[in-house]
Amino acid sequence: MLCAEENELLTRVGPGTPMGELMRRYWIPAAFSNQIEKADGPPVRVRLMGENLVLFRDSNGNPGLLGEYCPHRTASLFYGRNEEGGLRCVYHGVKFDIHGKCLDVPCVPPGSNVKDQVRAKSYPCIERGDIVWTYMGPPEHKPEFPDLEWALVPSAQRFSTRHIQECNWLQGLEGGFDASHLSFLHSGLVDMRRGRTDHDRRIVPTKYEVLPLDFGFVVAGGRELENGNTSWHVDVMLFPFHKIIPSVPLGAHIWAPIDDENTMLYSINFHPDRPLTDQDLERELEWRGIHTDNIPGTDMAKANRANDYMIDRELQASGKSYTGIRGLGVQDCAMQESMGPIADRTQEFLFVGDSGIVRIRKLLLKALRDFADGKPLIGMDPAGYRVRSFRHECPPGVTLAEVVNEKIRTDKFSA
Repeated sequence: MLCAEENELLTRVGPGTPMGELMRRYWIPAAFSNQIEKADGPPVRVRLMGENLVLFRDSNGNPGLLGEYCPHRTASLFYGRNEEGGLRCVYHGVKFDIHGKCLDVPCVPPGSNVKDQVRAKSYPCIERGDIVWTYMGPPEHKPEFPDLEWALVPSAQRFSTRHIQECNWLQGLEGGFDASHLSFLHSGLVDMRRGRTDHDRRIVPTKYEVLPLDFGFVVAGGRELENGNTSWHVDVMLFPFHKIIPSVPLGAHIWAPIDDENTMLYSINFHPDRPLTDQDLERELEWRGIHTDNIPGTDMAKANRANDYMIDRELQASGKSYTGIRGLGVQDCAMQESMGPIADRTQEFLFVGDSGIVRIRKLLLKALRDFADGKPLIGMDPAGYRVRSFRHECPPGVTLAEVVNEKIRTDKFSA
């Protein structure tokens, strides 16, 4: 378990917090590109890292992310007019470009130099993988955008959704790398991961590994086979909040903090070599898989905490679903959100199967210490993110560490 101070360090992400300042050194997803599809179109609200922001696309088609509140009288720029290269506050007509520079102050007498004195809060944006990303850290430390494989493939090779997870980002991340829950939470006669299985013959990992690497770490669950080999399921964590999943097609998650108690979970399926087919997405279309079916016009899943995730007790009792909750993503959210907005990790009683979670927390705490000491940050080399999760069978005497670097790099491993 963690002490209360450590739990605070890892979970709080607002401005000025250790984890919040560390995360701001990386590119963070703000919205899908199609949410601001048209130049000079309507702005959209964004809440990210505990800050209220407004995203818009200017006359030249460039995305801009400004603080929501106009620095003049703090009226919301969400109601602003997006026109002629900037966003104009409708309260007094003050106008700002995507860099926060004031372009016009029509409410003051001619000859005033106030335009040169006022600026709106702004964060630089970039578009990759049909997502608008922003960098919220010091300008002098802005990194290159990482070579995320799913963000580099054409749109036809990618299927992406997002929804609000009503809990802290760390609950989502830890749940994503919990190696033993797959054999329980997601099990049943109808196995939504791959065909059918019998939940009374669960295959539970007996070995757990967490290996730190230059981009973050890998988390692996291993089970011993009758031939003496060890079958490993290896998930990839790309710092600070990405996951790559060895599913078919491949999968990815991003747990982008909205604030301390809410997270925007982006879920992606992708194929590195060809467009996705209906067959590739069959699981997603039928059971939603890692994705959620959202309330139209919102980022809130239809199955959510307010309606107990539409749990079907008859389905649960039938054995066709261990939980009675449909969808891998919804099942995960149900458990992670049930811990409360911010889990109290001082109250946990951890088991052997949680050794991976313990090591993840230690690595995150070490990253915070290194950041405070001014040491180089994890994952600053864009090429370091050219990795892919995998499954692999190791013969006796061969450790997972010996094969990870060979299997994980995208220039060496093919799906």
